[in-house]
Amino acid sequence: MTTPRPDRRRLLAHLPFAVVMLLVVVAALRIGMYHWRQGAALIGGALLVAAVLRAALSDEQAGLLQIRGRAVDVLSYAGLGLLILFIALTITGGPLG
Repeated sequence: MTTPRPDRRRLLAHLPFAVVMLLVVVAALRIGMYHWRQGAALIGGALLVAAVLRAALSDEQAGLLQIRGRAVDVLSYAGLGLLILFIALTITGGPLG
C-alpha cells in the first residue's frame, strides 16, 4: 500500500472543512429562498457534523476544523450546533413567518 503524496495529504486534510462549508452554503441558499428555519437548522446540523468529524479525526486529519484542543472544539461545535437547532425549531411567528 502506498502512502499519499504530501500534496494530496494536504488536500485531504481540508476535506472535512469543505464538507462542513458545503452544508453551510446549502443553508445560505435555503435562507436566501426565505426558508430561514430550514437554513438555520442546516447550519446547526453542519456544526454537529463538525463536532463529530473533529472528535473522530486526528489533529492532522481535522485540518481547518482544528481550532483549540479536541475537547474544546467538540464541545464548542456541538454546543453551538444544538443551540442553533433549538432556536430554529422553537421560534414561531416573527417577521419572517
